[in-house]
Amino acid sequence: MHIRRIISMVLLTAPAWALAAPLPYNEAADAKAEIEQALATAGTTKRNVLVIFGANWCEDCRALDASLKSQKNAELLAKEFVVVKVDVGNFDRNGTLTTRYGNPTKKGIPAAIVLAPNNQTLYATRAGELSNARRMSESGVYEFFSQAVSASKGSK
Repeated sequence: MHIRRIISMVLLTAPAWALAAPLPYNEAADAKAEIEQALATAGTTKRNVLVIFGANWCEDCRALDASLKSQKNAELLAKEFVVVKVDVGNFDRNGTLTTRYGNPTKKGIPAAIVLAPNNQTLYATRAGELSNARRMSESGVYEFFSQAVSASKGSK
């Protein structure tokens, strides 16, 4: 009887543990300033800037964030990009930034753009390519960002 009670308690509190995990998007961040800082860093490190637009309520955004932390994906991103995550809230935050970069969130989030250090857009999702990130494997995410690297290098 005692074991059942313990198991029940664990099962009831498990969702609370999941919610305690850090959320990927800082809702209070000054996204414009973060992008400007990333562009400055990119200029000195000879990398491009990867801006990922998303929201904490979005399962696909959280899945993409988790996948990007896997060793292979994290290594690719660290080598090629200065990464900035921009919170779009319920599509009521940072709208001027999404508009400035061609509205990559129009077909869903998460969405991504690659910027050269001079703020030129080298690559952008336009068709919701990442909006099913929770169904993408880690290798699928790696392949997507590898192609984004290739596309952005071809745009320079």
